[in-house]
Amino acid sequence: MLPVRNSASPLKPHAFVEQPSLLEHVSEQAAQRPGEVDDDMVILFGALQKACKVIAHRVRLAAIHKATGLAEIGTSSGTGGVNISGDRQKKLDVVSNDVLVSALLRCGKVGVIASEEEGAPVVGTAGAPYVAVFDPLDGSSNVDASIPTGTIFGIYRTRTGAAAGAAAADAAAAAADALQAGSQLVAGGYVLYGASTVMVVSLGAGTHMFTLDATCGEFVLTRASIRIPPRGRSYSLNEAREGDWPPGLRRYIGDVKRGRGATGERYELVYICSLVADVHHVMLHGGLASNPRSHLRLVYEGNPMGFVVEQAGGKASTGVGPILEEVPQDVHQRIPTFLGSAGDIEELESYGREHGGVQQLGNKTYAI
Repeated sequence: MLPVRNSASPLKPHAFVEQPSLLEHVSEQAAQRPGEVDDDMVILFGALQKACKVIAHRVRLAAIHKATGLAEIGTSSGTGGVNISGDRQKKLDVVSNDVLVSALLRCGKVGVIASEEEGAPVVGTAGAPYVAVFDPLDGSSNVDASIPTGTIFGIYRTRTGAAAGAAAADAAAAAADALQAGSQLVAGGYVLYGASTVMVVSLGAGTHMFTLDATCGEFVLTRASIRIPPRGRSYSLNEAREGDWPPGLRRYIGDVKRGRGATGERYELVYICSLVADVHHVMLHGGLASNPRSHLRLVYEGNPMGFVVEQAGGKASTGVGPILEEVPQDVHQRIPTFLGSAGDIEELESYGREHGGVQQLGNKTYAI
């Protein structure tokens, strides 16, 4: 005879039973916000989460499968491939890009795909309603050292007809669909591959965190309606480059780390050198994550990350104005990027106006 379970039983429902999954959340949004979120978005996120699970697995086993180091694309020298932006591609950059492109093409809901690792936008399914942009594996240079990496993504609606019928073959129209301001995003987010695999996502009504539960293979809601604290106590950027910073940025960092900023708190440096990891820390604890150079891509990094940050009550800035109002002129356009607590970003911008700027112009490059 089976034992009778009573209220004192230590057995409790699994978290997956108690908390909605990612796809349940998207489905609920489609039911609650018709016209803004639809069933096609549910299908798209099904493909997206499947791809990110595969990438998480590949990252976790990269050393075992000898998937670390530089890619060798069309070369026999072992120096590795180079993407359109001039970055040396890692093996996992190429693998992650292929996984995402394949999954999104198969789902049938994406008319245009733009990736950091592709030279030009990829034409998808004719008549499909969405445009997907992404950085397949942010921080890929960290994989060899087992430092957290991530995937960044943004979703727009098609607008030029690039995905409609015969026009799908028009590469120029496809590129135009990818060149939308971040304010036009209908969804965006990132996946952090670290101690756990976490997806932080917004469908335009708040920002929510889902954690991959290995026992059931689902992303489960672990934090709803994230709110970035209005002020933090940390800053994230490569402080070794201080000698190249403009006066306003140098003065701002110097003041806040000595407790001379508006809050009187002494800020601490928290820098992982992985945009997803640095922004995730800001999402939970406040502060700011920055790259003052024109280094991060507006389409694949600045806009999607700015979208989830602002949906969580933070601010996304170029140092002189809102990132999400910038209209990209090229899919690989780079831009100074400052993301974080609203009060911290506003104070940073004021230092820029009053003390000689916070953008490191000239785009000096570094080996690391």
